[in-house]
Amino acid sequence: MSLALLVAAAPGVLAQAPQRGGAAELLAADPVLEERVTELSHKLRCLVCQNQSIAESNAPLAVDLRNQVREQLAAGKNEDQVIDYLVARYGDFVLYLPPVNGITLLLWVGPGLLLFSGAGWLALRLRRRADEPAAAALNNDQRNRARALLDGAPLPPEEPRS
Repeated sequence: MSLALLVAAAPGVLAQAPQRGGAAELLAADPVLEERVTELSHKLRCLVCQNQSIAESNAPLAVDLRNQVREQLAAGKNEDQVIDYLVARYGDFVLYLPPVNGITLLLWVGPGLLLFSGAGWLALRLRRRADEPAAAALNNDQRNRARALLDGAPLPPEEPRS
C-alpha cells in the first residue's frame, strides 16, 4: 500500500522539485550583488569537478564556494579581495587563469615547448630521410622476374650469383 502511494505521489513531488540547470541559482535579493557573484563564480574553478566553474557546478563544495563569494561581496569586499582569500585558502588551482609564476610557468610554456620540439623532431627526421641514399634500383633480370610475378607467367630461370 505504501509503495502504491509513493508511486502515485512521485510525479507531483518531481514537478515541485526545483529544476537546476548548468548555472547557479539566484539566492541574493540584490540583483546587482547576484550579478557580481555570478561573474566572479565563472572565473573560479570547482575543485572537485572536471573542469567546471563554481557557477556551473552543483557539487556541494561549489555551492559552498558560491556562498562564500556571495557573503564576502555582501560584506563589502571587492573581487580582488575575494579572489585573494580563495587563492590563499585553496591555491592557484581555484583560478581558471592562474598567474604566471615559477610554479605555473610550465602550464603556460609547456604547450609551446611541446609544439616546437615536435616540429623540430619532424624536421630532423624529414631531413635525415632526404639525406639517406635511395633504394637500390633493380637490374633488368630483377625487373623481368617482378613483371613475370605480376603477370602470373612462369618465372624465367634465375642466373647463378657469383
